[in-house]
Amino acid sequence: MTRAAVFDVDGTLADTNHLHVTAWWEAFRQAGHQVPMHAVHRAVGLPSTDLIAHVLGEDRDTSRDTELSAAHKTLYGQYFERLPALPDAGRLLERLHDGGWTVVLATSAGGAELGALRRAIDADRAISATASADDVDEGKPAPEPVEHALELAGVPAGRAVFIGDTVWDMRAGTRAGVRCVGLLCGGIPRADLTEAGADVVYDDPAHLLASLADSPLA
Repeated sequence: MTRAAVFDVDGTLADTNHLHVTAWWEAFRQAGHQVPMHAVHRAVGLPSTDLIAHVLGEDRDTSRDTELSAAHKTLYGQYFERLPALPDAGRLLERLHDGGWTVVLATSAGGAELGALRRAIDADRAISATASADDVDEGKPAPEPVEHALELAGVPAGRAVFIGDTVWDMRAGTRAGVRCVGLLCGGIPRADLTEAGADVVYDDPAHLLASLADSPLA
């Protein structure tokens, strides 16, 4: 039976979390909000509206959420042609594909942003499908993005592994009933990933690739 390797993208395969932090920080600043970057970093990985709520609180003026999201999108867009893949990200996907795994991306990115990320990773032949936040009612940490990825791969949860870099990834994967692998390259501490549901934690894609034989992706 087919096995599925479901990957988050930002902070997991592409070194983009801190670019998102910078873009969100500037979007908040332009809107008159002084927020610490560490608070933004801890919220990266959430859908835009949830990230704004996480940073500004539920009692904010929600009428400005669309403006904030648009500002972040514009600011982040300036990096599209130079987004950096993490070391061996593409090689990891290709190795898994060649080993019989169905590789699916589960990401909130779409359109031009997703295209830029895929160009950076440079492993399109290994990617079978992409589950976007646009395809589900709720983004991570809800399980729907991972569940949708499993539907695209045509496998049950017991035949899948989810790889991500944030606590939101680990919670989404755990709620979807899949084994979770955490990566430290997104900047979230090992203890936080483990507490959120990671079965095992590696430094980055290169570390996971070098450790495949002893990993949940063996």
